[in-house]
Amino acid sequence: MLENKNFIDLNKVDKKTLRKIIELGKKLKSSRSEKDSNLLRNKTLAMIFEKPSTRTRVSFEVGMRQLGGDVVTLLNENIQSGRGETYADTARVLSRYVDALMVRTDDSNKLDELVSYSTVPVINGLTNSTHPCQIMADIMTFEEHRGSIKDKIIAWTGDGNNVANTLIQGAVQFDFILRLACPPELGPDKAILEWGNKHGGRIKLTTDPHQAVEDADCIITDTWVSMHNTEGERIKALTPYTVNKKLMSYASKDAIFMHCLPAHRGQEVEEDVIDGPQSVVWDEAENRLHVQKAILSWILQD
Repeated sequence: MLENKNFIDLNKVDKKTLRKIIELGKKLKSSRSEKDSNLLRNKTLAMIFEKPSTRTRVSFEVGMRQLGGDVVTLLNENIQSGRGETYADTARVLSRYVDALMVRTDDSNKLDELVSYSTVPVINGLTNSTHPCQIMADIMTFEEHRGSIKDKIIAWTGDGNNVANTLIQGAVQFDFILRLACPPELGPDKAILEWGNKHGGRIKLTTDPHQAVEDADCIITDTWVSMHNTEGERIKALTPYTVNKKLMSYASKDAIFMHCLPAHRGQEVEEDVIDGPQSVVWDEAENRLHVQKAILSWILQD
């Protein structure tokens, strides 16, 4: 039996394949052919949501249907895993019904369990540790606006969360320079950072957002509250990392701004940045659809 082509983390897919997925995403965006609309005919994706979702849910549903397939959406409160059934048993059962699984969960251990017991491919739609589909869309978006991401400077400012962790993996796999500015107590995952440095990543971690964004080609941030509570001390620690016009002025003159959304204007980003001329957040959001169609095509086609 062939091993499943899972899409779990960027460091678990080889560089050549990741590049092929990006290029296929670009192709699928530019060409909505009859052939494309039958790529996944008679295939079904089951999606498990333990966390609220707008972009992940809609982009996967629409993407699967645009490729000729079908989707079953399972909300945690409506399925047995939400009432104590193990993910191992959930994987065993769903594998008998569908061709692939996607899960959005706050616990990466549940994803690992799903992968271990599933006999069909699994996609990481988000965990508390990583968010690989988002970074694939970010890379596709950057290259649409600024050409190859290789050797470019990407700056992150704010919470060292799951998106920041995946940027570290992306820096190695796509060979860009990554600077992360985070409060000392809110840095990225140490094990992922160590992996990045061990595998030749050009990664710098600092507490100074101005240092991180100097001459950067792209500045990225994310909400401060989606994976955590809204404790006052936490918000206070992150306030110096807000992306505003002054911070953007330290970057390259033609730098672009990204945010994976949802955004809290006045917290992690000011309104005149996210809604300004350097922002590409709406292209970034759209590209979740196209790059995920490419991921689905890769895992479900021979």
